[in-house]
Amino acid sequence: MAFSAMVARESDSGIELKREEVDHDFLGAGTVTIKVHYSSANYKDALAITPRGGVVREYPIIPGIDLTGEVASSEDPAFAPGDLVVAHGYDIGVAHHGGFAEYARVPAEWVVKLEGLTPREAAALGTAGFTAAMSVQALLDRGLTPESGPVLVTGATGGVGSVAVDMLAALGFEVVASTGKTDAGDRLAELGANSVIGRLPEDPDAKIRPLAKAQWAGAVDSVGGRSLAYILSSIRYGGAVAVSGLTGGPELPTTVMPFILRGVALLGVDSAHMPIGPRRDLWARMSKDLKPQHLSSVENYSPITEAPAVLRSIMDGTHSGRTVFGVAGAF
Repeated sequence: MAFSAMVARESDSGIELKREEVDHDFLGAGTVTIKVHYSSANYKDALAITPRGGVVREYPIIPGIDLTGEVASSEDPAFAPGDLVVAHGYDIGVAHHGGFAEYARVPAEWVVKLEGLTPREAAALGTAGFTAAMSVQALLDRGLTPESGPVLVTGATGGVGSVAVDMLAALGFEVVASTGKTDAGDRLAELGANSVIGRLPEDPDAKIRPLAKAQWAGAVDSVGGRSLAYILSSIRYGGAVAVSGLTGGPELPTTVMPFILRGVALLGVDSAHMPIGPRRDLWARMSKDLKPQHLSSVENYSPITEAPAVLRSIMDGTHSGRTVFGVAGAF
């Protein structure tokens, strides 16, 4: 049976993402076949259609590192037709065909059964929301409480940042949102930010001191680079930074001073390869106490056929929030 998919192929002019008709044999190996309801737009998806993006092992590929929907068939007894599920991370969308198609086939050990979340809500969260939840959980595990002091969120209008603002505010933290988008104040306040500041450091050319004024009890950082170095120098004694991104670059021009004089912890967050047991446990929390209160404010909706334009907006820096791609019935 043929079905529609957005397939990325290499050509002389670069990488083209276009609608194609494919069959189920095209999907490759897997034990659970999912009728996809929604996918979403992520930076990694944008890199998948960018020449020398560095994430796709071999073309052609169906991008979409997030997918939600219902089980169409399963060789694993843990899943039955009609079960609502989410799958993300691992090789999905980069070395294994992903969610930009009417059907996806993945190993059962990559699949999470949804409870307390609709497929659209799960897609709005997706990898970015899951990364935000991992970051918040890492700070909580470190011992941070609302009484510890303000928590900084960088890249606050992005997918990880906006969901982290919402989650932290719902838990009672004082949230300081950092963004380069000067018109985002009202939106971030709606998500629960107590204050909104610009990108850090304020002077992008200023030398970063080993230790600056201690301001924040913790931080969720999706920027990296000089911004992360500045944040580390400004964390209060015993605080922590959960880091998950490098839009500011992979270099970290810091010293050991924050770590050995203030006891600051740098907590790395990787959602792609988190084992399935803890992954399922965290998704369960995301439907309860870590469920964002303003998910509809973060979410933008587009049919999957508009994916090329949306992914280009991610690469040129004009994209905000979380874009959910409707797949079922969109082709």
